[in-house]
Amino acid sequence: MRLTVIGCSGSYPGPDSPASCYLLEGDHEGRTWRVLLDLGSGALGMLHRYADPLTIDAVVLSHLHPDHYFDLSGLYVMWRYHPGGARPRIPVFGPAGVGQQAARAYGLPPETGMRAEFDFHEYDDQPVRLGPFTIWPTRLVHPVAAYGLRVEADGHTLAYSGDTGPCPQLVELAKGADLMLAESAFLAGDDNPGDLHLTGTDAGTAAAAAGVGRLVLTHIPPWHDKRLALAEARAVFDGPVDLAAPGATYDL
Repeated sequence: MRLTVIGCSGSYPGPDSPASCYLLEGDHEGRTWRVLLDLGSGALGMLHRYADPLTIDAVVLSHLHPDHYFDLSGLYVMWRYHPGGARPRIPVFGPAGVGQQAARAYGLPPETGMRAEFDFHEYDDQPVRLGPFTIWPTRLVHPVAAYGLRVEADGHTLAYSGDTGPCPQLVELAKGADLMLAESAFLAGDDNPGDLHLTGTDAGTAAAAAGVGRLVLTHIPPWHDKRLALAEARAVFDGPVDLAAPGATYDL
């Protein structure tokens, strides 16, 4: 599978990047499947640079904060009003209430919402299977229901933290992954709230404990210097560490 970073700014779109969005591509049964992990504020426009949004097969949301799902509203407009005609429904996976929240975000009646365009599914204890991808959601710690996503395809594994504070579940989610995509919104040493976000140190510590092959730091807010998060992670994790950037690709 191939991972392409579409947006990686933390909490809101920054001067160099939209908010969280990651494109997964993998071949299955004679065609390429395209799945989005999150579709945060500003990400739909950037997506056009790397893939035709009309070819997206599914959207998988880590949680329902605007910087992770808000551009689903734009995708709804594209699906409903594109001059090429209404698009076939595609699945959208997320926490409980995902369909209702999407409707509220666009001011639609909750009874109908976006259900003609999207087939909404709420996470349970079963994996999500989409073409070549098997995706295991794991509940982590955040002020709203938030899930990390473990993606397996063709014998390789991506672990995506979504938004979370440090917790044992994160290490279990990432165990043995080829690549861990981990948020790093906080800096070590600051007076950070608990159970909200990771520091670079937290992300690196979790990556080391999980034995991942590569760590990619993401979701760093524009008010922080990304180099500080990078230095923190490298101090506690011996493997390769990158900073996520729009357009960066990783082949697993």
